[in-house]
Amino acid sequence: MPQVEITIGGRSFEVACQAGEEPFLHSAAQMLDAEATSLSDQIGRMPESRMLLMAGLLLADKTGGIEERLRAAEAQVQQLRSQVAQLESRPAPEPERVEVPVVPRNVIETLAELAARTESLAAEVEERS
Repeated sequence: MPQVEITIGGRSFEVACQAGEEPFLHSAAQMLDAEATSLSDQIGRMPESRMLLMAGLLLADKTGGIEERLRAAEAQVQQLRSQVAQLESRPAPEPERVEVPVVPRNVIETLAELAARTESLAAEVEERS
């Protein structure tokens, strides 16, 4: 079993752990050290057991808050999944027929006006000849 040296609140501890667990132990120790250092900065020097107890309680409080947020997020995810399933189970809506003119109306009117002028000019040319 590997022995790992960790520092919490400025104090060193040697802790045994399972092989491969070292990174997790270091991570946990860093979190506990952050709380212990914060306590030491606020309160000053205190007995080791009290420092570890208080730091552990602070971490437990933070963990409880995170777990509550996680439960709320999981409930929201479940609700959204339920809504998605409900929407997916609905029959597809009937397609709507939408007719779009190929040539815009103002172009048609302009072409009609040009055609009328052309016919008028053609009639005028025919009369002169």
